[in-house]
Amino acid sequence: MANNKDTKKNLVFKNRKAFHDFTILETIEAGIVLEGSEVKAIRDGRVNLKDSFVRIIKGEVFLLNMHISHLSTTHTTYRPDERKDRKLLLHSKQIDKMYTKVAKDGIALVALKLYFNDKNMIKVQIATAEGKKLHDKREDLKKKTMLRETQQVLKNYK
Repeated sequence: MANNKDTKKNLVFKNRKAFHDFTILETIEAGIVLEGSEVKAIRDGRVNLKDSFVRIIKGEVFLLNMHISHLSTTHTTYRPDERKDRKLLLHSKQIDKMYTKVAKDGIALVALKLYFNDKNMIKVQIATAEGKKLHDKREDLKKKTMLRETQQVLKNYK
């Protein structure tokens, strides 16, 4: 049975590399500041979070290196930079909490998902995460393949 929260969200992009490279500790939903036709481009699926990362700069949270391609209908004189820094909208208490975790424990901030919420606004799910070691990644791959194989056997058995 599907989760109610997931049915209300219209997922645009999921950063699978982040789930592979990091152990996710805590997730937070954040708004994002966009310009012009970027929302239409995201709706069209012209977005990439693969190499993006989150930084706290002077008490504000920014999503760096996220790529949003231009639409062909965008006017040539107004085309925002595709890889510019985009500000994330969070409460100051949330920012302070994340900053203390990142500064003390050496934990990374990662963008996981980009989606439209139930009010049709673009949201980014960011997470505090620890980097995985190579042997941890191998263990996760083994578990996933074993689970996939058992599901296929059960499906074929029925």
